Amino acid sequence: MTASAAGGTGTEPISFTHRPTSIGRARLGQLRTAHGVIETPAFMPVGTQATVKSLTPGDLRAAGAQILLSNTYHLSLRPGAERIAALGGLHRFMGWDGPILTDSGGFQVFSLARLRRVDDDGVTFASHLDGSRQRITPERAVEIQELLGSDIAMAFDQLVDARLPASEVEIAMARTHAWAERCLAARSRPDQALFGIIQGGIDREMRRISTAAIRALPFDGIAIGGLSVGETKRQMAAALDTVAEALEGDTRVCYLMGVGAPPDFFTAIECGVDLFDCVLPTRVARNGQLWTGGGKLNLRNARFLDDPGPIDPACRCETCRDYSRAYVAHLFRAEELLAYRLASVHNLTYTLDLMRAIRGALDDGSFESLRGAIDAHYLPAAGTRQSSA
Repeated sequence: MTASAAGGTGTEPISFTHRPTSIGRARLGQLRTAHGVIETPAFMPVGTQATVKSLTPGDLRAAGAQILLSNTYHLSLRPGAERIAALGGLHRFMGWDGPILTDSGGFQVFSLARLRRVDDDGVTFASHLDGSRQRITPERAVEIQELLGSDIAMAFDQLVDARLPASEVEIAMARTHAWAERCLAARSRPDQALFGIIQGGIDREMRRISTAAIRALPFDGIAIGGLSVGETKRQMAAALDTVAEALEGDTRVCYLMGVGAPPDFFTAIECGVDLFDCVLPTRVARNGQLWTGGGKLNLRNARFLDDPGPIDPACRCETCRDYSRAYVAHLFRAEELLAYRLASVHNLTYTLDLMRAIRGALDDGSFESLRGAIDAHYLPAAGTRQSSA
């Protein structure tokens, strides 16, 4: 096993050990935190507001979650970072004793475009809750995350649509680099890891520049941002390949932000990605889309109302064990809240079990076989990766 520069001494907030595999730059690893060890590659369910919608910590443990993600921006507005700190920190507040990563709020710079103004010092928001004026700077983003007490904090970055003119992408990238240095200067908790974020859109040269800039800084881990925001699958794959080349030899944990479609895991893992997060599994679940070993099911389709079988006969989750397709389809038709929980339990179990299967496939050499099976069911045409571009 190779120990990362960010750990292994016993004095660092995290440590990451890993070993190479026979698949490209893919690696199998262990990320050690104060709240537990994460086997990588790993997927992080998203609990934006200190909860994965409709699910309890017990549900998440049963599904196989090793680490959760929460959001700095949302928690700073409600209930407030200072309040969470006074109540014992985010782990105690949400009843989750495993590792937590907090996103810095950079995604809100992108998603709340009509409510914010960006300048070189930071971002001014109109709160989406009450319209009140809010200000996040790199220093404040670090302060909020230190109050929350997450195991891993993220540097504040400026995410932009990858399809914008190159000049605008470059400005955001330069801000991200400057803010990264300010986040490092502002950190004060030795027990909290801090990850830097690579930007640069889909331009290969900007991706190389950004990777070099973030790699040169003493972050505990490296994140790849600015993807899955409108670019094609082929453009995403090219950007990941560029970053992977520029990160060659870096032993820190690598996190791809906001990517959660099953076929995308394989492309990213082959490029050396260790961590993922995305709202996709639970968001589509709440709309009635269930993921199975045979592909996607839309339980809002009338044909499931008379189907007595489980969602997925091969699945171990509570939903598949105890309830029929007909029952869950009925819950969606009746707009019963239990539908959201049962569907989310299933989709997260499927996603986390898939990640476990990928780790096994990297270990035993069956990675390409598993990828072919997933592509056949989850890519839109002909079951080929090329068809997704």
